[in-house]
Amino acid sequence: MTTPFPFTAVVGQDDLRLALLLNAVSPAVGGVLVRGEKGTAKSTAVRALSALMPTLDVVSGCRFSCDPGSPDPGCPDGPHEPGAFETRAARMVELPVGASEDRLVGALDIERALSEGVKAFEPGLLADAHRGILYVDEVNLLHDHLVDLLLDAAAMGASYVEREGVSVRHAARFLLVGTMNPEEGELRPQLLDRFGLTVEVAASREPDQRVEVVRRRLAYDDDPAGFAARWAEEEAAVRARIVAARELLPSVRLGDGALRQIAATCAAFEVDGMRADIVMARTATALAAWAGRTDVLAEDVRQAALLALPHRRRRNPFDAPGLDEDKLDETLEEFGGSDDDDPDPDPGPDGPGGGGGGQPEPDDAPQGDGDTAARPEAGEDGQPQPSGAGEQSAARASEPFRTKVLSVPGIGEGAAGRRSRARTEHGRTTGARRPRGALTKLHLAATVQAAAPHQRARGRSGPGLVVRRDDLRQATREGREGNLVLFVVDASGSMAARQRMSAVKGAVLSLLLDAYQRRDKVGLVTFRGTAADVALPPTSSVDAAAARLETLPTGGRTPLAAGLLRAHDVLRVERLRDPARRPLVVLVTDGRATGGPEPVALAGRAARLFAADGVASVVVDCESGPVRLGLAGQLAGELGGTAVTLDELRADSIAGLVKDVQRRAA
Repeated sequence: MTTPFPFTAVVGQDDLRLALLLNAVSPAVGGVLVRGEKGTAKSTAVRALSALMPTLDVVSGCRFSCDPGSPDPGCPDGPHEPGAFETRAARMVELPVGASEDRLVGALDIERALSEGVKAFEPGLLADAHRGILYVDEVNLLHDHLVDLLLDAAAMGASYVEREGVSVRHAARFLLVGTMNPEEGELRPQLLDRFGLTVEVAASREPDQRVEVVRRRLAYDDDPAGFAARWAEEEAAVRARIVAARELLPSVRLGDGALRQIAATCAAFEVDGMRADIVMARTATALAAWAGRTDVLAEDVRQAALLALPHRRRRNPFDAPGLDEDKLDETLEEFGGSDDDDPDPDPGPDGPGGGGGGQPEPDDAPQGDGDTAARPEAGEDGQPQPSGAGEQSAARASEPFRTKVLSVPGIGEGAAGRRSRARTEHGRTTGARRPRGALTKLHLAATVQAAAPHQRARGRSGPGLVVRRDDLRQATREGREGNLVLFVVDASGSMAARQRMSAVKGAVLSLLLDAYQRRDKVGLVTFRGTAADVALPPTSSVDAAAARLETLPTGGRTPLAAGLLRAHDVLRVERLRDPARRPLVVLVTDGRATGGPEPVALAGRAARLFAADGVASVVVDCESGPVRLGLAGQLAGELGGTAVTLDELRADSIAGLVKDVQRRAA
């Protein structure tokens, strides 16, 4: 068995360690979501925590880790006779990103259930994690339906398995820990809210601390057992402190003054629902127990807010998590001091990280490079700029809006999402087939129909149906998939008028919001001057795309062909990496092409490459003014896609928008 890195040997990351320890003291806090860049000891700290968890008494032979003092009356392995038990360490169970639903919640032997009428249940990871730790690395990459099942079990303390009328329920109470790198995509807000605490981690910028990290890691790699032995005393002390805090926890008093501070803080930061108030109360109580106190103080409420609120105050996917610590201190001071037992809250200096956590209001417009903000803007008439004309400063995006649904035609088999039709494990049943490998979704009617003609030959004599493996049929289901939405944005001088580019950015931002909600990957290609750039390679982080869009400068000629060719190269590479994910190209342009020999003809040839590959596309026509050339519509014809105006892109516009963005030949 591999010796884990000692928890007490982790350098820095005070908030991360505190959040994990608080959940070890009080699992009712609701788990921890650890967000941060790669290489910041997220996984190391979580795996190290398991060695600090107190040992458990479990019923001997129970696959569901029932407590012998109060066994689960509905345990599938029950009823349990009193007396026989064993003591073991708490388990830490890891849920891999590619796990199936059956691996998570367990699976029934469908063949035995049909032929023998017995509930032959094989427990899943939720059963293994009962009374222990369930760790999900890269939780933001886990399929949505698995995250839903996971969080439902964590909230209810039980797992329910339903298979064609056969039900199994078992207890599933565990400490849930998830880690993620925000650059690879965000969790949905409703899923974020289900994690009790969240912690942002980053690598230290202090050379001395980084040296110590490397020194300890090298020592551990050379001799894991010896390194762990050198930290055994510190580990034992923390383990004993967890046990003492658990024993003290029922005696901790949460006074009315602390409760008022908690309620006022949640109201001041406009968090939705009441879960934040409850989590803050439980966290503050655990903090007091961890400190060896029986009263909750203002400092506990403050620390609880810093751990429980940042991920709940996001108003949209592009808001950065965090709290304004000055506002937090003002709220605590205003509503503090009403309990005799609670001392006045001490605002003190700035909290961890310093400088307050506030999000400053942006200035009137983002600054461009150098003195570009003072340069004149290009007009909307599309006249070529004089040679040497510089780029314009970045225009701010207009207010986003709800967009019409853009989808890829046909039926795909990509990752689960909410955009285009696809064959998936979840959704409405559309047919049946012979199973390939393990049976996961039984089509009962098709199975009975396959078995019925053979009953006499199989010697059936009773009312039961004789079912064999060859009779089983897998249900085929249709749901929705996420796509790769590749934005190709014209940033040339003909698009550079401030009001016009603001509207264009607002439209792209709206489409990015839609892509976030539909669980798409996104990419961003821009073209202006003489070349095209991949501003953002395909990623699940819609936040990153929004940030690149915000700082996008404009100016120069319109190398439309270069933009299309660069986009075609991006799709070619991505097709090799993820062949099941179908692309949708969203070209944002007025259709003009300038620069180089025969720019219009070259752009047409580049567009026909997409049509030849069957790539779904939509052209967002940004042409404005009383006289329109209709170039975007012609370009959409070359692409084999659809052209829509900015107004038609709105979900509430009068003009309709065809959902399928590629017209196929009859």
